Amino acid sequence: MSTPSASNPDPAEAAGLEPGGGVAPGDTPPTAASTTGPNHEPPQRSRAPFVVFLVIVGVIVVLIALGLVGRIAGFV
Repeated sequence: MSTPSASNPDPAEAAGLEPGGGVAPGDTPPTAASTTGPNHEPPQRSRAPFVVFLVIVGVIVVLIALGLVGRIAGFV
């Protein structure tokens, strides 16, 4: 028979075990709280790049529309 290791102790020699290998209620704490998570709010991203992108796209659309209207009207 092999000797017990730290990760697999002999139940007869382990402290806190009841007969049959059970543990008394309240004998061991939970390994982690069930309400774990970040204890701060994540940083808010700036909206400036999105607004700049929309303005640039809007300017391009307006220039294309003006160019098409000018071509149709015969200005260009």
